[in-house]
Amino acid sequence: MNVESGMQRRRIVAVVGVCVAFACVGGAGAERESMLEMSELVPDVAALEKVATGFKFVEGPTWLPEKKAFVFSDIPADTQYVIGRGADGKWGKAEVFLTPSRNANGTTIDLEGRLLVCRHGARDLIRIEKDGTQTVLATHFEDKRLNSPNDVIVAADGAVYFTDPPWGLGKNDKKELDHESVYRLSPDGKELTKVAGEMKAPNGLALSPDGKTMYVAESWWQVKPQFISAYDVKPDGSLGEPRPFFTVEKGTPDGMRVDERGNVWTTAGEGILIVDPSGKLIGTIPVPESPANLTFGGEDGKTLFITARTSVYAIRVGVTAAK
Repeated sequence: MNVESGMQRRRIVAVVGVCVAFACVGGAGAERESMLEMSELVPDVAALEKVATGFKFVEGPTWLPEKKAFVFSDIPADTQYVIGRGADGKWGKAEVFLTPSRNANGTTIDLEGRLLVCRHGARDLIRIEKDGTQTVLATHFEDKRLNSPNDVIVAADGAVYFTDPPWGLGKNDKKELDHESVYRLSPDGKELTKVAGEMKAPNGLALSPDGKTMYVAESWWQVKPQFISAYDVKPDGSLGEPRPFFTVEKGTPDGMRVDERGNVWTTAGEGILIVDPSGKLIGTIPVPESPANLTFGGEDGKTLFITARTSVYAIRVGVTAAK
């Protein structure tokens, strides 16, 4: 594997007014407001850094505070890697974190700092304990095997939500469920419930800072355009009916994160799109390779890590992830 380091400066594009799948609206005042907001989120001097490259298809980045490093998945390589900073402050080389990973995809940490991993190959959700042992959290729903868990988040009460599209299934794997859904695992890990269904290829998901809204990307590439839906989170952790939130015209919405201000950061064909809580596009961070996922991290929480096809990128930003 060829792992390189280097700097790539990219212009941060501020979007004028509301300019997504709709007509562009707003005058000079709206343009100035959008540019100002974008410069607060991503400083004008920010540079996109290629941290490492030479992978097959990278996904699932998560910052590990205790290790002061970030972990990510190379799905076809059946391996997870970890990268930390050296004594000189520069990012080091990618080191193997776990192999075989059973085609690990999305990851996150729970309230105790343990790593949760969606595994395509194993068709399950696991937790990696602090001593490195693995605890299987979910494999079946109503006695039927899950499709291929894709991405995962944790709510403030410790409940775990994950998406379960079918595209991780191998050619010899049998699809047992007749739906593609979002699931909730109760904080005690004893109850798995379907909280959203009737969708095609649920992918990335994220929660608003107050935990009252969940965003879910539907990424079925045979349907254009593709979109992100918003759901009200009910007191019992279940979800209300979906409502339109944001339409992606170019590429596919995939991994998502929400910042401390409530803005949704989502991957798409041209880079990272930043969308405010009302569904207005604020701006775009161009990325040389089409990104699949992202996460906030670094010692101060203001580094955005991006997994994009064969490479991993990082850029300094002006906000942290929603707590």
